[in-house]
Amino acid sequence: MTGAGASTGLVGFARALRHGGVACGPERVHAFVAAVDHLDVARREDVYWAGRLTLCGEPDDLPRYDVAFQAWFGGVPPVPPGRRARQGSHLAALGGGTVRRDRAVSAVKVAASEVEVLRRKDIASLSPAEKRHLDELLAVLEPVPPTRRALRRTPARRGAIDPRRTLRDMLATGEPTRPRRRRRATRARKVVLLVDVSGSMKPYADALLRFAHVVARRMPVEVCTLGTRLTRVTRQLRHRDPEQALRAAARAVPDHEGGTRLGETLKVFLDRWGQRGAARGAVVVICSDGWERGDPALLADQVRRLARLAHKVVWVNPHAGHDGYRPVQSGIVAALPHLDRLLAGHSLDTLQELLEEVRLA
Repeated sequence: MTGAGASTGLVGFARALRHGGVACGPERVHAFVAAVDHLDVARREDVYWAGRLTLCGEPDDLPRYDVAFQAWFGGVPPVPPGRRARQGSHLAALGGGTVRRDRAVSAVKVAASEVEVLRRKDIASLSPAEKRHLDELLAVLEPVPPTRRALRRTPARRGAIDPRRTLRDMLATGEPTRPRRRRRATRARKVVLLVDVSGSMKPYADALLRFAHVVARRMPVEVCTLGTRLTRVTRQLRHRDPEQALRAAARAVPDHEGGTRLGETLKVFLDRWGQRGAARGAVVVICSDGWERGDPALLADQVRRLARLAHKVVWVNPHAGHDGYRPVQSGIVAALPHLDRLLAGHSLDTLQELLEEVRLA
């Protein structure tokens, strides 16, 4: 495996490990993928030590890790050095193997450190190589949709008594039975992503659309781009391959890197989809720097209208993560009184924070 195929296989292994009881979250998976990038993916021993050092968080994880590694990659996992010594192997014969393992451990530590730096780095300042690495890290994010209470009720161990099912049990047995209970079910809450693709958002638009692709693949979401006009790209971003999805979205957006008319495009969204149901009770995320070429008063009216329909409105402004930032852009000033949260979206860490904000909505 090389490139994207190798990363996919490593992420699949991490997912299998998680099912096996090892609590390896996205940060550990990112560190694992980054570490293997510095090693020889064709060497099982290098992959083994990279995963053991990055994915395992406590001693109880080690036997689970060995079982998952053997099931996923096949063969017998490499023997840890301490166990090898107890079994009577003489370390002098290992020579280069010991040095190689030490180098692997050092490479893992360096790779993990690089991932931490990249997670906090401004997307606009990334080099081409760092952007490619960021794309890999975005691909392993695991968005969790927000939930809401559904109208229907479902059987449960605790909750209100379900008289119909209780009576049915009593008629079937001919004697009193333990009461059956029920509770309100939950279902995923809708999410709407409105991504500004104007010229002022050019350093961030690609990463935000990749982020939208990850979200669109894992939860019920509507995605539209904002510029001089509104374009719905939900269908294009449903494609499994991120590169094909972004190319399809780029072909569908006629005003990429143009101007920004936030008020007019929000009005089109609300008139065409939002008022009819897309925004009702949804978590709406607007990704924009707030530069408005149109009438700020119109934008204020539309955000106010959106806030009345939506469950929560979050504005993501990449410049909000910079030191000394003040919300002085005309669009932000107009929208701010009607927002639930103003977040930064300039780095991987802040996008992870956005996912958490959406999950808890």
